Amino acid sequence: MSKHFKPSASLLALAAATFITLQAAPAAAFVSSASAGDTAELTDRLIVKYRSATEAAPSEAAKGRAMAALQGRGAKLGYLRRMGNGAHVFKLDKALSAAELRQVAKELRAGDADIEYVEPDLVMQPQFTPNDPSYAQQWHYFESTAGINAPAAWEKSTGAGVVVAVIDTGVRPHADLAANLLPGYDFISDATLVSNDGTGRDTDPADPGDWVTAGQCATGSAAANSSWHGTHVSGTIAAVTNNSVGVSGVAFDAKVLPVRALGRCGGYTSDIADGMIWAAGGTVSGVPANANPAKVLNLSLGATAACSTTYQNAVTIARNFGATVVVAAGNKAIDAVNFAPANCTGVVVVAAVNRSGGRASYSDYGTLVDLAAPGGDTNAGVLSTLNAGTTVPAGDNYVNYMGTSMAAPHVAATAALMLSLNPLLTPDQVESRLKASVRAFPATCSGCGTGILDANMAVDAAGTAPAITSVAEAEANDSIAAAQVLGAALPVSVSGTISKLADKDLYKVDIPVGGSILARLRPNASSNYDLVAFDAATGTQLAASNQTGALADQVILSNTGSNVLTVALQVSRVSGLTGASGTYSLYVSPNN
Repeated sequence: MSKHFKPSASLLALAAATFITLQAAPAAAFVSSASAGDTAELTDRLIVKYRSATEAAPSEAAKGRAMAALQGRGAKLGYLRRMGNGAHVFKLDKALSAAELRQVAKELRAGDADIEYVEPDLVMQPQFTPNDPSYAQQWHYFESTAGINAPAAWEKSTGAGVVVAVIDTGVRPHADLAANLLPGYDFISDATLVSNDGTGRDTDPADPGDWVTAGQCATGSAAANSSWHGTHVSGTIAAVTNNSVGVSGVAFDAKVLPVRALGRCGGYTSDIADGMIWAAGGTVSGVPANANPAKVLNLSLGATAACSTTYQNAVTIARNFGATVVVAAGNKAIDAVNFAPANCTGVVVVAAVNRSGGRASYSDYGTLVDLAAPGGDTNAGVLSTLNAGTTVPAGDNYVNYMGTSMAAPHVAATAALMLSLNPLLTPDQVESRLKASVRAFPATCSGCGTGILDANMAVDAAGTAPAITSVAEAEANDSIAAAQVLGAALPVSVSGTISKLADKDLYKVDIPVGGSILARLRPNASSNYDLVAFDAATGTQLAASNQTGALADQVILSNTGSNVLTVALQVSRVSGLTGASGTYSLYVSPNN
């Protein structure tokens, strides 16, 4: 799946990984919070990012430095693959402790100035806690106390035209869900344990089951049945509705893009990050292009860890493609600042409320939480699609689950309702309008964000999409003085070309006092272009985005001064096509 690329030996020395465990499954069917935390302390992979865009095969000297960092630890190193963000994944032949890996990373950085960062490849866990499977009504949609007021929202939007990626355990072709499933992808790279389908990455995102035997994930870890977690999350988002069968979904005319990144014992951060990038429309080496880029990503997963650079980069890339990233806050009843990827910048963090509208007993909380949604609690879970198999797949069924894993898809689906009405909403606008259109908590919910999700108010807050003005590039526009004026009628979509190696295209736009704009650059699939913003009056650089490869670049600019701010947006070539083939699009819109 990865490019046949051989990075430097210090990269090879960095090939270990910390596991972040999956966070959702029936109580008796998945690794407990305690054992998941223990698993996260052991690691057999590392993620390494080099500053060099392309690395030659490692020199013997570099290889020696890398191996020296592992000397005395009894581990050997192998190279796995290149990631979609240009980092590389390496694997040790045995697991080491997180403390040992941190020391290895420190030694490697000290011995190789070309290393940009090194971090463990953590394994995430689905967000689930025990539930009452006999409860068979979807109170979480319609009850006035803690429901999301979905019926009123459905009068205005049902999510048509929006793709929601569910980055999870994969999905079963449940009869009450299959019609709303798109072709997805299996991003699990470990075919030995995690995958459980006999293969590594492939085009089949079907969930074969994630059951485990005692001690399989870590010493002392419990046995667990298959969770079918991704199927449950997907049903909340887009179960087929008005078909006289089973349950309904919140955005039942939206489509689910299943991205399988979690399996037995969890899933690696590197696989999850690649799945995020691909789902949003980015390129991942060795993986076919995604024909159905998602506008919303749902991550009902996580582990106790800091937000890694790998995660943050993936979130940034997804947002640059225009995708809103919704993340479960976590199920440890601790401050979400300790839980990744909920503690990353730019994500919508969702806590869980119970049927009374108070914080669910398990839900994480804190200042990072944006809002809350129904996740269920004792005697009242969230009902959705599932599979009856305890290990391998069996027949379709419906089960109540509880967890922030169940709360997050309510928010992701509501974002789809909003984007169906106004597809030009930016991720920041989706987040701010979700947070502003909530109901007050009817019970104690300290640290649960701005309030309880109200789908009807959120749909009203979405507004309608303004018309996009299409503009063609007008040469010569290769300096700030000669920059092409885009005018005040935003949003604007510019079609341009980089005609020669040193070509730079500049565009002027005014930002009113108190205003903010978003500029997103998408190069052609064979080029790498950068986006830089300058103060047109002084030439001072205000912001820059330098994503690698053909990834989208994005900058957000705000005018906090007392006069209109004129900015010049510069598109420049790093590598790739020029002339008539060197095409790009530049989208500029208000970000208020």
